[in-house]
Amino acid sequence: MPLSAAPSPQTTPETSASRWAALGWAYLFFWYFSGVYHLLLQLADATIFVGFRQAMIVSLLWLIPLLLFPRHTRALSAVLGGLLWLCSLTSLGYFMVYGQEFSQSVIFILFESNPREASEYAGQYFAWWMLPALLAYSAGAWWLWRRLRPLSFSPLQSGALVASILLGLFGYPALKLTRANALTLPILAETYMQRMEPATPWQLVFGYAQYRQRLEAMQALLEDNQRIAPLAELQDAHAGLPGTLVLVIGESTNRQHMGLYGYARDTTPKLQAIEDLEVFRNVIAARPYTIETLQQTLTFADPQNPERDLSAPSLMNLMKQAGYKTFWITNQQTLTKRNTMLTYFSQQTDEQIYLNHSRAQNAREYDSNVLAPFEQMLKDPAERKFIVVHLLGTHMKYEYRFPPEAAVYRDRTGLADWADEEQVEVINDYDNAVRFNDSVMAGLIERLRGSGDDGLLVYLSDHGEDVFDSGDHQVLGRNEASPTLPMYAVPFLLWRSEGWRARDPRDFSAYHQRPHALYDFIHTWSDLAGLSYQGHDASRSLLSARHVERPLWVGNPAQARTLRDFRPYMELDAPRLAGRRVTPPAIP
Repeated sequence: MPLSAAPSPQTTPETSASRWAALGWAYLFFWYFSGVYHLLLQLADATIFVGFRQAMIVSLLWLIPLLLFPRHTRALSAVLGGLLWLCSLTSLGYFMVYGQEFSQSVIFILFESNPREASEYAGQYFAWWMLPALLAYSAGAWWLWRRLRPLSFSPLQSGALVASILLGLFGYPALKLTRANALTLPILAETYMQRMEPATPWQLVFGYAQYRQRLEAMQALLEDNQRIAPLAELQDAHAGLPGTLVLVIGESTNRQHMGLYGYARDTTPKLQAIEDLEVFRNVIAARPYTIETLQQTLTFADPQNPERDLSAPSLMNLMKQAGYKTFWITNQQTLTKRNTMLTYFSQQTDEQIYLNHSRAQNAREYDSNVLAPFEQMLKDPAERKFIVVHLLGTHMKYEYRFPPEAAVYRDRTGLADWADEEQVEVINDYDNAVRFNDSVMAGLIERLRGSGDDGLLVYLSDHGEDVFDSGDHQVLGRNEASPTLPMYAVPFLLWRSEGWRARDPRDFSAYHQRPHALYDFIHTWSDLAGLSYQGHDASRSLLSARHVERPLWVGNPAQARTLRDFRPYMELDAPRLAGRRVTPPAIP
């Protein structure tokens, strides 16, 4: 943006209207470097509106230098605009290639890739067709800059505008935290970062800062994990034999919305068509949140011993110790504040594929993304493979979990009379997400079957979701303080190849109705995989003849008084599974 291109200075007296018009053009110029990108995200329906709104607000910040130094408007706007333009090319270019929002997860992938992977990424990133689009985008910025002129407000007016911008950007969040009695410097800094991150250049600045912060936390966890002693006296009933064992972790999927479990709508036609699929009907999650439940599901932690998630080997450690090459495919976010633990688990495997780099969880990502990399992992020459596939499943926003053309449920057919129009829309989106999840799951099973490998696949969901299913039909989502059955009722499916059944012909049909909590999953998996070791407890396995029934605890282990035995509430599911419509009461 050369200064020589500027038109001659304004010589006619400024009117009030022209001053405000000049301010509008200046704002539009600075908004452009964040707004075009966020507008494209909205037009593509790639994410929710929050980022667009925050970018609009944060773009006001760049008006302050122009208000304070109006005589240098051209130079300041050229320098600031040039920097914003350069930074915006990263996020805009990323969207053009991948249709996703740029985030710290992308930075993680870039910095943690080896040189070969980085060069392959760069080859994809700089696609030839991007050049004319970026040139057009740059021309638009230059056109806006040409229309800028000094903001000739009085000192009092300029001061008032600057104060208003600063109060709106920084004062209002501080006031909200003060009213909530939560104002501390770390929380305030985190709040400012979250509010400013969607806008250019803060996506890069704060994204990199958060990447470093999360990476350090994860690396500390990994170093501690490497110091954990391996399991003693490990024995493998399938030692020396090839095998492919797959664990698929779903997300927010309530089995009460699956036709496979008696739901009135046919939401699982493809899974129901798989004759050798085993369905376990009384499995629950220990907690209704992803990180917290997987800290118990993938480790030896349980409600009475929550510290074992970091002090004892994990499921991934176990499988590596047993001689399996381990893989992790995820369509979840990669390195956010909440998902650092998930990335920590994934980094315990030999190879990882991260598919979802969106800044917000409520972004349009389809789990069909996992099918191609899963197929590639099946072709890996390792004779013994353990593959974890982590889906987005039916996570809110439900309409972002399936492509529009895959929508089957559009009216209230098959729904109860109590559902009002707004609830019908939400339930339809959820049921469409469940049905799309059905196609993904069937695709994974069929690919494993088609590989010819001796092996098995287990599918479970991290937790359920109440979609107006319980009580007075007003609950949507999850709340550990007010638990309902749908928040914990999860699917648990098992598929075994003919070759695996031949080497392990046990019949599990008598256990399909057995109550089980996912915090004992590592014992179930060990039993299924033929692994025993010091610390393995067959009496805690869903599939063992030596199983002993125990209380099924749910609640926050850090607050022992909140733990409750869930078995009595699971019985509420029995009438519905028998074909009678019931309204499960809220759990006291």
